[in-house]
Amino acid sequence: MIEKLDEIARTHRELTQKLADPATLSDPGAYRDTSKALAKLSAVVELYEKYRKAVLERDQAQEMLRDLPRADELFQLATAERDAQAARIAELEEQLQDELRPKDPDQERNAVLEIRAGTGGSEATLFASELFRMYTRYAERHGWRVQLLDLSESEVGGIKEVVALVEGQGAYSRLRHEAGVHRVQRVPETEASGRIHTSAVTVAVLPEADDVEVEIAESDLRIDRFCSSGAGGQSVNTTYSAVRITHLPSGLVVSCQDERSQIKNRARAMRVLKSRLLEMEREKAHAATSQERRQMVGSGDRSEKIRTYNFPQHRVTDHRLGLTLHRLPEILGGDLDPLLLPLEAHYRAESMQRSAAERVH
Repeated sequence: MIEKLDEIARTHRELTQKLADPATLSDPGAYRDTSKALAKLSAVVELYEKYRKAVLERDQAQEMLRDLPRADELFQLATAERDAQAARIAELEEQLQDELRPKDPDQERNAVLEIRAGTGGSEATLFASELFRMYTRYAERHGWRVQLLDLSESEVGGIKEVVALVEGQGAYSRLRHEAGVHRVQRVPETEASGRIHTSAVTVAVLPEADDVEVEIAESDLRIDRFCSSGAGGQSVNTTYSAVRITHLPSGLVVSCQDERSQIKNRARAMRVLKSRLLEMEREKAHAATSQERRQMVGSGDRSEKIRTYNFPQHRVTDHRLGLTLHRLPEILGGDLDPLLLPLEAHYRAESMQRSAAERVH
């Protein structure tokens, strides 16, 4: 383990030097790639430095004990220091081993977030808008960037469908378990009798695909250009800058109209298309061998209810964990970690159990 950590520390130093090189600074692509590679190593290097410091302080305390009589007060202090550092070393070793384990290749990817209003009519579109605001605020808390790719609004100011790219380290890893049906229970403003209505919104979260993973032939694409439009079909752009891409072999359709530049809209639409195709290929690969994983990632229909937001009781319940929190305003305001962190721990534990079972068999 130490040899591997020394190698990682050496690579980290080399990347740090490269990042300060004028040639790297003048090349946006090289700067981005170097920064990304450096960020991946920073956590383990920081842990390794703490580990080396703890080992040094333990050894120093042990050296002091050799020259001190047991009755000396310093002997007791040195013993306490040695034992404390030994415990610290054991803790850091466990963390380092966890860092060195093979990671999910999707862990650090950007996320393609898709939200669609389901059953419930206008009320569902209003809740879809609130969910998108919730995820946007959560992203802001983590310093992530949200790029709007496609938006279809309802006549009442809600969202029929929205597609966005969430850019930031670990965005997909943190948001991946949000995929599914989100149910809302509340009294609509238009409900005179005070009756609680139930509506639903579907959320899909895909890892953004790298160009090298998904190759698409131009002959497999049909590209339509049209004017961007706002709620109710009102034109917001009189030029044909919006782009709709149809992948003919799969039938997948992706559109993007957020930018005024047709070139930018096409590039963004292609990013979403590649991510959807990557997800389809992965689901096909796992379909025959891993029913459990297919259910966890999602089969595409996103039909399983995962969470309920109950407004009268200020309650949010995640049905996968049986976890209920009476913090609805805070959660809709972007404070999602009390839900997402337990989910992450739950699925990590399940994954470790599966891996252990596979090794036994």
